[in-house]
Amino acid sequence: MKKIELLAPAGDLEKLKIAVMYGADAVYFGGESFSLRGGAGNFTCQEMEKGIDFAHQRGAKAYLALNIFPHEEDLIPLKDYIQRVRLMGIDAYIISDPGVLSLLKEWDPNGEIHLSTQANTTNHRTANFWYQQGVKRIVLAREMTLEEIASIRKNTPEDLELEGFIHGAMCISYSGRCLLSNFMIQRDANRGVCAHPCRWKYALVEEKRPGEYYPIEEDGRGTYILNSRDLNMIQHLPELAHSGISSFKIEGRMKSIFYVATVVGAYRKALNAYEANPSEYHFRLEWLEELSKASHREFTTGFYFNKPTHLDQNYQTSAYTRNYTFLGLVKEYDSKGMAYVEQRNKIKVGDIVEVMSPNHSTFSQRIEEMWDEEGNSIQEAPHPQQLVAIKMEQPVFAYDLLRKENPVQQKKSDYLKGAQHGPRP
Repeated sequence: MKKIELLAPAGDLEKLKIAVMYGADAVYFGGESFSLRGGAGNFTCQEMEKGIDFAHQRGAKAYLALNIFPHEEDLIPLKDYIQRVRLMGIDAYIISDPGVLSLLKEWDPNGEIHLSTQANTTNHRTANFWYQQGVKRIVLAREMTLEEIASIRKNTPEDLELEGFIHGAMCISYSGRCLLSNFMIQRDANRGVCAHPCRWKYALVEEKRPGEYYPIEEDGRGTYILNSRDLNMIQHLPELAHSGISSFKIEGRMKSIFYVATVVGAYRKALNAYEANPSEYHFRLEWLEELSKASHREFTTGFYFNKPTHLDQNYQTSAYTRNYTFLGLVKEYDSKGMAYVEQRNKIKVGDIVEVMSPNHSTFSQRIEEMWDEEGNSIQEAPHPQQLVAIKMEQPVFAYDLLRKENPVQQKKSDYLKGAQHGPRP
């Protein structure tokens, strides 16, 4: 079978490196302009060159998001931008707008073009139209069933690739094309600065009773009528592959490196197991449990099996479940068994930490002693990005991550809730 691509988000250069190290076949990212994640760190041109080189040296591809819907004042800067980045070796551009497509044909005629989910492709006639315009890959609309995707695959050229989201936040608006943020606080979701008002709390107010708020759904904790659960398809990789999707995409350019490492690592293991022996493949609950260690909302399978119902919305809260805290990133490891860790959250002597890695199995140990950069023994590391030395019980590598289980844990049945939905009758 043709190898399936695992495509990971890269909100900045560090996240790109983590995604590649933890098993992504390709990464997608945006520059400082013209992508739909203005709140992500994003890339300067210098960082972009470094990131592309890092990915290519490790056999991964790099895709640049140019998926805004540009206004007139955007066109000249966009043309200049394309001229600047086209020589960097980018593997593909992700676009939504026909005008951007025409600019790319003019200024980078050999560039590979992927059509963003923002273009909401939902049928094979539309897919074939874009193919005739030179598009190599369609990032399918999220509002599609596996059956519909299989029909598109059957009725499109073999060399037209299909990409689908498999994990991450879901947008309440059709293919992410939302006007709510623009209407409420003048931040345009279609130009990269969405304020995510779908996650806010809402109530009902009657015209002649100002100040009297009525819950739309009877619940003391509030009402989130637009608040979708997070997509999670790790239990359904065979179904995704059989539908004809050849690139499995993870959402999350604004997520942390801990999120990227955890999610990419879990899907990498599952996808490796599936591709090694599709006919004998069996899902392992440990992969789902690993995903739950990254911050997440309750899970859903989105539109893949049925149209979403009330089971796919969370009417109680828009908060994330955070079962683990990311403590630090291993920068170096020496022959004396000492790891030099860049702190990301408070680390202290006595902590029981888990070490996760793309190079070895996860293991746990107690921190018995720590030293600062001057070699002084310390009891805690409270300062962001403070470099500390920790004696490790097993060898570790650069890019390994340290995490700690939070003291108040939800029951496993709670944090796995929704992931089990799958096909509904």
